[in-house]
Amino acid sequence: MSDTVRVYHNARCSKSRSACALLQEKGVALEIVEYLKTPPSRAELAELVRKLGVPAESIVRTGEDIYKSDYKGRTLSEDEWLDALAAHPILIERPIVVRGERAVVGRPPEKVLALL
Repeated sequence: MSDTVRVYHNARCSKSRSACALLQEKGVALEIVEYLKTPPSRAELAELVRKLGVPAESIVRTGEDIYKSDYKGRTLSEDEWLDALAAHPILIERPIVVRGERAVVGRPPEKVLALL
């Protein structure tokens, strides 16, 4: 298992900041990916949901304006959700923390401890 933990992070999000702080307190080396500045590719998103063990729709932030205007009430396939997340990275739940072949959504932030 890799010693480095990758965090798909939004610095404006308190939960994301808290998860990073918690990991740093534990002495974990972090690779921070500010996914709004450098969005993951569709292939990376597919790999993330595989590691999370969830469908893509489960990591969609339903409170975002783009969700409400373009996706609310629609039934999309897994591929269509991956396309939507790739096109609109603001829709990606945060933080997503990856270590090796495992990943968790850090909500609440203490969930990231499961990767240690």
